[in-house]
Amino acid sequence: MGDDAPTPVHLTKVLDGLAENPALPSGLVRRLVRYRCGFGHVATRADLTPDMIEEILASGHHWLLHSLALNRQLSHAVRMPLAAHTDPGIRAALVVGACDAPRELYERLVDDPDTRVREHLAERDDVPADLLARLARDPDPKVRATLARWWTQSPEAVRRILLTDPVDEVRAAACSTYYARLPHPVPPPDLMAGLLADPVSRAGAVRHAVLTPKLAARLAGDPDHQVRRQVAEHPQLPPPVRDLLAEDPSANVRMGVFIRRDTPKPVRHRIYREIQQGERPLTDLLNDELDDDALLQQFEDRMAVAELRYLRLDWVTADPLPYVSSPYICFRRSAARSRTLPADAVIRLLNDNDSGVRTTMAKHAPHLVDLTTAERIDREFRPDKKTRWRPADLFTFPPQALRRLATDPDPRMRCLAPRDPDLPVEMAERLATDPDSTVRHAAAGHPNLPVHARRALLADPSEWVAHAAAAAATLPVAEMDRLLTLAGV
Repeated sequence: MGDDAPTPVHLTKVLDGLAENPALPSGLVRRLVRYRCGFGHVATRADLTPDMIEEILASGHHWLLHSLALNRQLSHAVRMPLAAHTDPGIRAALVVGACDAPRELYERLVDDPDTRVREHLAERDDVPADLLARLARDPDPKVRATLARWWTQSPEAVRRILLTDPVDEVRAAACSTYYARLPHPVPPPDLMAGLLADPVSRAGAVRHAVLTPKLAARLAGDPDHQVRRQVAEHPQLPPPVRDLLAEDPSANVRMGVFIRRDTPKPVRHRIYREIQQGERPLTDLLNDELDDDALLQQFEDRMAVAELRYLRLDWVTADPLPYVSSPYICFRRSAARSRTLPADAVIRLLNDNDSGVRTTMAKHAPHLVDLTTAERIDREFRPDKKTRWRPADLFTFPPQALRRLATDPDPRMRCLAPRDPDLPVEMAERLATDPDSTVRHAAAGHPNLPVHARRALLADPSEWVAHAAAAAATLPVAEMDRLLTLAGV
């Protein structure tokens, strides 16, 4: 170890990365347990020995104990003392990290004085049913609402309690258009009239209602656009009411008509054109002069435009061929989810002008994607939301392709080069000094990096890169020791 080794700029972040390093020797794990900065990630390791756990328990350090509580490998004997800890954050973390926990632990926590602990319990699917049922009468409505969202297959007696709760928030969660788990619960038939009469549960109840022409006409005039949207999607919707909702002032409601299988083509096209033309710049949402109704309307219009791209239509996926050339992106994306398309239709969708269509097709027919097409789809990938996944994750690129990409002008493509485990040393080192931090991050764990390049990455100005360098299993033990010495442990 040379004296000229650079000192990490983000030492605490580097130590957090070291805590995740699967190759960290037990002796160095023990030293890291004594570190009192950062978030105590070392306590989440699966290889903690009993004496290390005892040291963490005796430390009294909040973040070490919090991380230990999140550790899914803990024995029951360790979890029970944590369940009695005075810090509610640690007890809540214990619930989140619990895995195959015995009934005794949940019995201890079901009446915990801290709401967060009981909320986390309400989200779990391994808590005994009789204990979860007790949460349906929890004194805090937040806990009851959480239970309603997460325990979608609760016994009918519990579901009735939640559907008739005196607090609006709980009833809304119990009869909703969205739940945390599938399948969605179906309300008892004898409660349907009351749920439809209740403004907070009406939208969630519509999909389960027998939609007579009279009821459809009444609900189509509801002041809540979410209710009208659910009516617009209902399979029993009479055509006259469908055509009425096709003229609804809410783009969200018209979108419900747009995605129906029985919507006439001219009506569908008109709705599509109206929604596209109604899109406004994001800056319009920041206009202080808009009242609440106008702001909500603009937000709905913007969301409807997004739905035109990403909405999944199961009926299109079930019968995809008529929609392979649809003018509507969400129809083509839905068709691309089919695994039964003929090869010519797959090729057409792999060459679609929308990134989402191309990517969806590649996911569902990777065996029909050659490497040139795979590279093109990845290069042109434009995700709808921030994600670390990329189409290249579906394929194995040969070494010659990865080495060619090491000098690609696009840093996204250079990030693929370190996937070659036999990348030449000079090429790996060049990627480790790339001007783009995402490339350096991708190269940080490569086995062919020389020691001086690893040290530079540990001292990288980007904490994300430095963390990755410390977490790499290929980091020499001497470097691990140096980092701990710098941290004073």
